[in-house]
Amino acid sequence: MKHKRLILNLVFFLAFVCLPAAPAQTPAPSLPQAPVLSTRTTLVLVPALVRTKDGAPVFTLTAKDFVLTDDGIEQKITIDEETGSEPLALVVAVETGGASSRQLEKYRNLGASIEAVIGGVSHEVAVVEFDSEARLALAFTPDLNAVGEALRGLEPGDRGAAILDGLRFSVDLLRRQPPSYRRAILLISETVDHGSKANLEQALHDVSDTNTAIYSLNFSSAKSAASHEIALIYHDPTPGPAGGCMSRGPDVDLSKSRLEQAYDCLGLLAPPLRLAKAAAIAAADGLKHNAAESVAQLTGGESFSFKDARSLERDVQAISHHLPNRYLLSFYPIAPHAGFHAIGLRLTEYPNLVITGRNGYWADEATSAGNSPR
Repeated sequence: MKHKRLILNLVFFLAFVCLPAAPAQTPAPSLPQAPVLSTRTTLVLVPALVRTKDGAPVFTLTAKDFVLTDDGIEQKITIDEETGSEPLALVVAVETGGASSRQLEKYRNLGASIEAVIGGVSHEVAVVEFDSEARLALAFTPDLNAVGEALRGLEPGDRGAAILDGLRFSVDLLRRQPPSYRRAILLISETVDHGSKANLEQALHDVSDTNTAIYSLNFSSAKSAASHEIALIYHDPTPGPAGGCMSRGPDVDLSKSRLEQAYDCLGLLAPPLRLAKAAAIAAADGLKHNAAESVAQLTGGESFSFKDARSLERDVQAISHHLPNRYLLSFYPIAPHAGFHAIGLRLTEYPNLVITGRNGYWADEATSAGNSPR
């Protein structure tokens, strides 16, 4: 019996191994796949400073205490809790031309004050100088002694005060820094641009970078008050969506000024684009009349006017206290579109607190389709 069972087992084994081999990979029956849907849009950063009426920063608020609107539409926001400890990339942009050629002595000893702005975080600092042209005076470095030397070595420039070109140059430098860095520009200049090659739409596009805050330290001059040279860069006062509506013949009274025509165009737009367009016109007009203050408002920074070296150093010290103590709000726009966006920011309660923050940003076609502006 044992011998017969052994023979039977051998027969079954040989029958098994002689079966045709199955294919190594049998394709599974194809099933219809559900479409993969993805929604991507720009992350917009909104630095905001909240203070008491006495000027003391307030640190205890949460996301639910803020109401933020983009073109009038309320957005869902988040708050980055650790902004004060993140590394900082800073450009010190100094006007050396125009009326600033007589102000350089006030700037030469700002090295220690810049160190206070940096605080104790990892940092990279560059110095840009501009008159009719923008130039790199010092490439990004962590060496604050080198920053002080660069500021002391600035020489008077020509008659130009190309503030907007200097800022566009500075923003471009910052875009090359690691995305993990906070980005800021410390602008030292007169108030009004003289001689920038960029038109207002180009300037509004570049300085509205959604990850750069601009702090301006400015002085007034007779030439700034006159601002007659701004017409050279006042190419088109109607940046943003539907910028070409002034060409619609019967819709617009061509006997009016370009700014009046631009406001007439608003009636052709439906909300929220109407609000975005109005904000773009107002922002461009602000750049025309006081570039230094307007860029600070656009980016969520601050603007200070100084008269002498002592008041200048005092203002830089104020920035050093405010910069690390800002709330960094962020959101993904519910209704993204290319062009300028108007941001509104308020507190749900706390009527005795004062809030300042970014009031607008620019989104490109590619950005509004999903690329983060880094």
